[in-house]
Amino acid sequence: MKTCVSSYSFQKLLNSGLYDQLGLIPEVKEMGFDAIEFTELKPPEGITLPEYAARIREASEKYSLPVANYTVGADLLNAPSLDAEVERLCGQIDIAAILGAAGMRHDATGGFKGPERSYKIFDDALRVLAEGCRRVTEYAGEKGIRTMVENHGFFCQDSDRLEKLVGAVGKENFGVLLDIGNFLCADEPPEKAAGRLAPFAKHVHCKDFHVKNGNGADPGYGFFRSRAGNFLRGSIIGHGDVPVQQCLSILKKEGYKGYISMEFEGMEDNMQAIEIGLDNLRRYIEQA
Repeated sequence: MKTCVSSYSFQKLLNSGLYDQLGLIPEVKEMGFDAIEFTELKPPEGITLPEYAARIREASEKYSLPVANYTVGADLLNAPSLDAEVERLCGQIDIAAILGAAGMRHDATGGFKGPERSYKIFDDALRVLAEGCRRVTEYAGEKGIRTMVENHGFFCQDSDRLEKLVGAVGKENFGVLLDIGNFLCADEPPEKAAGRLAPFAKHVHCKDFHVKNGNGADPGYGFFRSRAGNFLRGSIIGHGDVPVQQCLSILKKEGYKGYISMEFEGMEDNMQAIEIGLDNLRRYIEQA
């Protein structure tokens, strides 16, 4: 297993204007990561998305830092039409190809909205989600790119729901972006969920959280609530409550040999938090 970091981990610095996504590449290489992952490319004014992707590809090759994965948003359930959303995602597959990324993660859905939300369960959405994911991954497969859905967004977050989706799509090119921390947002033990989904992992996010029981006082700024009302706050890898090394051991036992991509969303300084997290991540991978 090799180390990677998501551009999302640098969000504070990107928002401040100190860095842009292109400028992250030499920094990430200097920090010692094996690859980088990009979330929703943000081209500067006057530059098209394909042009920006080509510039990132050029820089990644210059610094020998592969783009391991490309991550985009989507909603296959609530888009104006499934055909339009599939077409849009296929356009993003073209961007992933320009980047040289081997994989692309797209959302499935955040769940039913409006009046249709009443008495609707995940299984009611499964047919539509599976059809959309299947059509996207068939297009991606023609370009040698695998696709995946991540366990996030509450509605499509539980391991049993993702297992159903993978089975319903039924394509070897499609699987899961397994985020070991995000299971806590649905109050599912990460090690249990990782054990269920490890056979379908196409890419992995390593994320850590501080967890406080929802029965206690609200800890305030920086925390958000899980689906069951527990309090979560992003942390440096190894500083929180996610059983990171246990989850990596599960993945290793299953035969996963891909990238472990750090996704930091805590309150600490971005650079210091990522450097500390990388030291811990390397050790956990070695000891897994």
